[in-house]
Amino acid sequence: MYDTHPARKVCTTPQNTNTGSLPPRDTDRWVASRKAQVVAAVESGMLTVDEVLTRYNLSLAEFYGWKRAMERAGVSGLRVAWASQDRANLRRERKAQPQRLALSELA
Repeated sequence: MYDTHPARKVCTTPQNTNTGSLPPRDTDRWVASRKAQVVAAVESGMLTVDEVLTRYNLSLAEFYGWKRAMERAGVSGLRVAWASQDRANLRRERKAQPQRLALSELA
């Protein structure tokens, strides 16, 4: 499957970002670009993780999931379609790996 959307650049330098450029506090629909803005704000030091969790009512696991996805595949990694495809690929890889037997099963 080819990604037909060009990768979006996210500004991560503190001098080019301000809280006005962040998604609104009451954001309900988290598209990839909004997630990327929040991750970039934390990475640039504009906001702390605690501020982001409070501001957007996110869980720590959810935020770090976004951060890992962005590190692995950039902004496109934050798309829901990419995440479901990535999970399917991981499942396929696990099935392809040989099962490890416990020592008790060998005796």
